[in-house]
Amino acid sequence: MRFVLVRHGESVGNAERRLQGQGDYPLTERGRQQSRRLAERLASVELAAVYFSPIARARETAELIAVPHELSVVPLPGVREYDFGEAAGLTYRQVVERYPEVVEAYLKGPDYPRFPGEEGRETFRERVTEALWRLAEQHPRQSVAVVTHAGPIAVFCLDVLGMPYRRPVPFAFDNGSLSVVEVRDGPGLPMDPRPRAMLLTLNDTCHLDEGEPA
Repeated sequence: MRFVLVRHGESVGNAERRLQGQGDYPLTERGRQQSRRLAERLASVELAAVYFSPIARARETAELIAVPHELSVVPLPGVREYDFGEAAGLTYRQVVERYPEVVEAYLKGPDYPRFPGEEGRETFRERVTEALWRLAEQHPRQSVAVVTHAGPIAVFCLDVLGMPYRRPVPFAFDNGSLSVVEVRDGPGLPMDPRPRAMLLTLNDTCHLDEGEPA
């Protein structure tokens, strides 16, 4: 089967440079245009389902992608963005002002520093990867779109590549981008419970307007 992993279009939170986390920020007009471009790009792809993180910016993007396929979008709570606790919703400037010690630790070391009340990186990794591997079992030999956020796409791609979830993450995902993972039939490597999978496409933005930054 194939995962078409989509990062939502630009949101109001993106435009305002906020640490969005699980906050509900709608798409900007630019984000809606990016999502329409995504829908055009994926219109010829045979999708069995369109799943989405149940957060506004992902839902709006998914609904536009689903239109050419005449599909209803399906919420997938496991691929929600990371919960940043008390820092969620703050602008990056506010984060620096309110949590200087966390920012300093972030700049210094390879480990992720913690904001008060945040989810926890290992908890996040487990819920995202479990949700997506379970989805692979439900859709053998099919392609599904999953509209989510940069964080969940990153941790799943790391898992596919057998890489640890720690800084620095070696790739980034632009608004309106798509990445493709192919899951093969049969077991994975010895002592590895994951299915065999390949990362085919990473952060593809070819469908966006020429000259428009993603």
